[in-house]
Amino acid sequence: MDILIFTTSVNNPEDVEQVQPILTSVQAIQDWNFDLEDCDNILRVVSHDLPPRYIESLLNNAGFKCEELPY
Repeated sequence: MDILIFTTSVNNPEDVEQVQPILTSVQAIQDWNFDLEDCDNILRVVSHDLPPRYIESLLNNAGFKCEELPY
């Protein structure tokens, strides 16, 4: 199991509602959540063998910035 961490431009609950169907449709994602209180609007994704670039692409195609953070 992998935990991927991203900085995003998802700023508010309405944005989260917009990306929710996208993230929940990916079967390899077991869980995800946003920390909108963090200055980087952190997205955490729990998955099995899912490349970070795939998540970045999903959010970028939805109109949001998304970049993996090293940890």
